[in-house]
Amino acid sequence: MPQKLSPARPGRPPAARPGRLLVAALAALIFIVTGFGWHSVDGLISGIERIGDLGLGGGSDGATDILMVGVDSRTDAHGNPLSSAERAMLHAGNEVGTNTDTIILIRIPNNGRSATAISIPRDSYVDIPGIGKGKINSAYGATKEMTRQKLTAKGVSDAEADKRSTQAGREALIKTVADLTGITVDHYAEVGLLGFVLLTDAVGGVQVCLNNAVDEPMSGANFPAGEQRLTGAQALSFVRQRHDLQRGDLDRIVRQQVFMASLVHQALSAKILANPSKLDALSKAVGRTIVLDDKWNALDFMKQLQDLSGGQVRFETIPVADINGSTDDGESVVRVDPSAVHAYVASLVGRSGSGGVTPSQVTADVYNASDTSGLASQVAQALASKGFRTGTVENWSGAPVSTSRVLAASTSDAKAEAVAKALGGLPVRAAPGTPEGAVRVVLAGDYSGPGSAAGELFDTSGSGSSTTATPVPPAAPIDAGQNGPKCVN
Repeated sequence: MPQKLSPARPGRPPAARPGRLLVAALAALIFIVTGFGWHSVDGLISGIERIGDLGLGGGSDGATDILMVGVDSRTDAHGNPLSSAERAMLHAGNEVGTNTDTIILIRIPNNGRSATAISIPRDSYVDIPGIGKGKINSAYGATKEMTRQKLTAKGVSDAEADKRSTQAGREALIKTVADLTGITVDHYAEVGLLGFVLLTDAVGGVQVCLNNAVDEPMSGANFPAGEQRLTGAQALSFVRQRHDLQRGDLDRIVRQQVFMASLVHQALSAKILANPSKLDALSKAVGRTIVLDDKWNALDFMKQLQDLSGGQVRFETIPVADINGSTDDGESVVRVDPSAVHAYVASLVGRSGSGGVTPSQVTADVYNASDTSGLASQVAQALASKGFRTGTVENWSGAPVSTSRVLAASTSDAKAEAVAKALGGLPVRAAPGTPEGAVRVVLAGDYSGPGSAAGELFDTSGSGSSTTATPVPPAAPIDAGQNGPKCVN
């Protein structure tokens, strides 16, 4: 029987954490500039700040992997303080933050004709090199502060200590993401807080759509239902909201994704680079707020991707084991299974496991035919944590069953076999009338695999102390090629 999702845990008010995840839309930058004549962007990229020695590349996995992060910075990309008017516009205080609350891995297969932007929840509880377990959004900041203290204790000047510790923070985040996803990061892009507003305004605002009106004072989100165009400042509130959303931070990620998709779609269709005034605004936004690694030949990259279109840009989120996990000392975290994340990320460039099927290619309906309340929801969550998609999750209305099984059009269906294996080796049975490719899990009273109390839903060693996962209803993937913005909560 489906189980109600626990509400997201409250966080600090905006004044205590201004700017978090506010720069997500700038992950669309690479896609925007590739949608136009590559020869027109020399001026656009000439002012970008460059950094080196980040330990990038060295792997060959069938794709170019770009890590794009958003930082809570009260300076621009060149280290110049924001003006008081700019800080007021952003609702940003004077304190300097280095948490990277927006973390997006962009996978572009070597043929350059498609791309997937993968969001990583900021509270994902992971291994951080040199520190141990922690939230992924602290990898940059915690490493930077630890390194800075060591350097200043040795008599290194404040300016040099800041430069070298910032470098260490970036390297730690890159390594952390690589360990979590199982891939080698090829390029790095960092965006400051101001960039979100400037880029949004440079393209004339962005269309979004809400299923319901919202009035959430902690984020400042106050919008009517339906389609509407947001300015840069309004967009901050739109992507900041996580309270009063069923899936908390994960729904906030959906907000970021639909906004990015809309931004890409609009930029590609509006011919921004053919408009001198908008090109000038876009150039200023990029120059003031973007940092790229110095090994990245942006012009060559744009030429390589000149066939990329908005409809081939897809936005997704890594599999999550438990959105309401906690550590032994009670810290709220998002629990993730690295092995499931590895398989999911690999599948995005077509690398598959046995039978040629990857979890992200499979959507399974899950039905509860037992007397255990919430079993279907828990098993659906177990599948989602392994990278599978879930469709219908509800009580079984067919003939009574005494043994659990996976139903498909054929007993040799590769997708059904993959689901059956993930659930502990359930039998696959052919069900007359089942559409080709459909997978249906029916759970009887004998079920003891992942998602059941006996199956120990997740290995909790090192990943948080909770033993019962809070179900995370799956969200459909988002693309940038649709007609009109996707309506969201």
